[in-house]
Amino acid sequence: MQFERIVERGAYRIDLIDGPGPDLAIAFSSVGHDPARPPAPEFVATATGRGSGRPGRRALFVSDAGRSWANDPDFEPALRAALDQAGRRAPLGCIATLGLSMGAFSALAAARVLPVDAVLAFSPQWSVSVPGETRWAEWTARLPPLRWPTAPQPGRAQSYLFHGAADDLPHALRFPAWPRSDQLLFAGLGHSGLVPHLKSRGALAGLLEAALSGDRRRVLRIAASAGAKRRLPPPSVWQQF
Repeated sequence: MQFERIVERGAYRIDLIDGPGPDLAIAFSSVGHDPARPPAPEFVATATGRGSGRPGRRALFVSDAGRSWANDPDFEPALRAALDQAGRRAPLGCIATLGLSMGAFSALAAARVLPVDAVLAFSPQWSVSVPGETRWAEWTARLPPLRWPTAPQPGRAQSYLFHGAADDLPHALRFPAWPRSDQLLFAGLGHSGLVPHLKSRGALAGLLEAALSGDRRRVLRIAASAGAKRRLPPPSVWQQF
C-alpha cells in the first residue's frame, strides 16, 4: 500500500491510498500517543479493504496535528481539497467516514461539510467539556473557538455510534436520538478497548462494507454478534449497564 500526501494545510495532513471502484472511505486519526508528532493513519486495512480478498478501495487518511476535534478553521477546506483530488482520479460513489475518539467526532463533523453517505463513529465524545471528563484535558485546554461544541448531527448520512459502557456512558447518554442514526453500546468494554474487540471479532471490515452498501440491517447484525445493544426508547433500556 502506497500513501500519497495530497493535502497539507495548517495542522492537517491528508494521505490517499488509491484503489479500484468508486467507493471512498475517509479515516480520521485519534489524538495518537506522541504529542510531539502528528497522529499516524488509523484503520488502514479496514478503510482500504485490503486483506478481505477483494481488490481494495480508495481511502483518505486525515491527521490533525493540532488535535482540534474538527474545530480548526482549516478542517473544511482541507477536506474539500482532498475530496476534489480524489474525485479527479475517478468518479466517486458512496463515501463513508470513520474514526475513533477524536477521529470519530471528526468523522461526524465531516458529514456536515462533505456529501457523506455513512459514518462509523467509534467512542465519539459528545463534547470536549463533559463534566468530570479529564482524559484529553492536555489537548482540549488549547482548543480554538469551537465550531462544534458538541458532536454535530451528520446531515443526511446514516450514522452508527459505538460506545464502550465501561467508561464512556457520560458521553454516550448525552447523544440524542438523531434521525438516520443508531447508537450501539458494549457492556464491559472501555473507550480504548472497543475497536480492538471489534477487530478481534473480525467485525470492522464487515461494518464498513455494510455501511457503504447502505445495508443498515447487516451493520446492526454484525454489531449485535460482537455484543452490542442498541439504544432504544425509553431510556430505561440503559439501566442494565
